[in-house]
Amino acid sequence: MDGIEILPVLVATVAAFVAAFAYYAVLGSQLARLGSAGGDGPPPGWMMPVELLRTLAVTCVVAVVVALGDVEGWLAGAALGVVLWVGFPVVLLSGSVVHEKVPWRLAGLHAGDWLVKLVLVSVVLSAWS
Repeated sequence: MDGIEILPVLVATVAAFVAAFAYYAVLGSQLARLGSAGGDGPPPGWMMPVELLRTLAVTCVVAVVVALGDVEGWLAGAALGVVLWVGFPVVLLSGSVVHEKVPWRLAGLHAGDWLVKLVLVSVVLSAWS
């Protein structure tokens, strides 16, 4: 395993953060209609830095998986992103639907965000190597 470079991690983090922002900007009305936490109007000021740190944490974990798995190239990265998506967000979100009565449309909306983020981060990190 080669060392993990900070620049690709930062680029992937910012790309995923911007993509998630755009995703929810486009689908925000559906999110509000489904009764998601957060209410109407812009998010509180503290929320953006927290989301950026959460995205950085996910990106760092994916960087370790890419390095340990010696994943190279955008296609292998995209496949890794889909596998990670099925193994984690889909499992967790479907559990929230079954056990906590979260509306399936709301879980599906968040699953779409996670698919975009995980594939994007995995592609950037694996293509960069």
